[in-house]
Amino acid sequence: MSEVGAPERAVLVFCHPEMGDEESYWAEEMRALAHSAGVKLVAEMRQKRHALDVATAIGRGKAEELFALAREKQADVIIFDTELTPVQQRNLEEITQTRVIDRTQLILDIFAQRARTREGALQVELAQLLYLMPRLSGLGTALSRLGGGIGTRGPGETKLEIDKRRVRERIAHLRQEIEEVRRKRAHQRSSRRKLPFPHGAIVGYTNAGKSTLLNVLSGAEVLVDNRVFATLDPTTRRVVLPDGWSVLLTDTVGFVENLPPMLLEAFYATLEEVQEADFLIHVIDISSPHWELQRDAVETTLVELGVDQKPVITVFNKADKVSDRAWLTRLVAETPNSVYISARQAQGIPHLMDRLVHTIRSMLVSVDVWLPYSATALLAECYEYGFVLSVDYTEEGIHLRAQVIPAVASRLREAGK
Repeated sequence: MSEVGAPERAVLVFCHPEMGDEESYWAEEMRALAHSAGVKLVAEMRQKRHALDVATAIGRGKAEELFALAREKQADVIIFDTELTPVQQRNLEEITQTRVIDRTQLILDIFAQRARTREGALQVELAQLLYLMPRLSGLGTALSRLGGGIGTRGPGETKLEIDKRRVRERIAHLRQEIEEVRRKRAHQRSSRRKLPFPHGAIVGYTNAGKSTLLNVLSGAEVLVDNRVFATLDPTTRRVVLPDGWSVLLTDTVGFVENLPPMLLEAFYATLEEVQEADFLIHVIDISSPHWELQRDAVETTLVELGVDQKPVITVFNKADKVSDRAWLTRLVAETPNSVYISARQAQGIPHLMDRLVHTIRSMLVSVDVWLPYSATALLAECYEYGFVLSVDYTEEGIHLRAQVIPAVASRLREAGK
């Protein structure tokens, strides 16, 4: 067993059918998740199954082998790469005499460690309770597992004697609080829309380098962590473009393959930033051997969110780790509105800035409105954030024809006659 203060020792169990080329990708991601959770992997076990055993997922014989392996390696926890039923989890713990968690619990644990704001804490607690609810055996069940180590870090690190009725009440209360968070976030977005700046969301697979990129573009410090899910709470920064225009960019939670449904629900406030954005910056870790699978996973999620039709700038990041520059050049040539960069080395940033300018200008909206003389401040914004085609001052008001960014166009129409 681990010494006090030392990382917990874990055995990682892969239990799935033959996955072909995706197998190494899946295994690499599970190891990265375990690393992010702070455990030390001391052994791995594999069993290819087309269907999980109802009682133990891997079968009684294999479970007994797992018991021997865990004891030999002095493991504190066993991590499964699939989702376990409450029955499977309980039976495995009885056989192996070791704490057992599944992939969903592992991700929940990482989220519990990463939540840095009240909003993040609320979202994590809701996701934890949605996961725990079917695993409570009855009234009076103790949630004593919470706060006991990897996969058991519960809401607020508390231990509660709690029953299903109280869990349901807490879930309902959390939903109300999160709805209030959404209302406040909607108000923040409304306030941002009053600013004459387009709004972009930085999306990408977890650990693709989104936060590093936002730091480079904005000159501000956003948490950068070389682990998955380092960013949970959306962060928005203003970025000044070479032509003098400004954009607001929001860093979002990293996407991951098969994110547990309760996490998609709990972190909807983060995803709302993507849905409300005028354009997207899709950051891809081009140095990863599995970059295409990661790209596809993000694009699938964008389709599910209904935002796949928004303008997208594709950023192939970590290009400093790729030696074949000719291949990178061909890739950019074949990918619309794309660029390759190294955010950490600040390489290729001018090209990305040019892409941003091009994208913003392609979003300009034509307006033909009559404005009252009280709206002359809006006219000034048209000169600053668009192109004024004609302006006529008459007794009836100001007749304006211009091409402007969407935020200014909306305000012109509201103020126009």
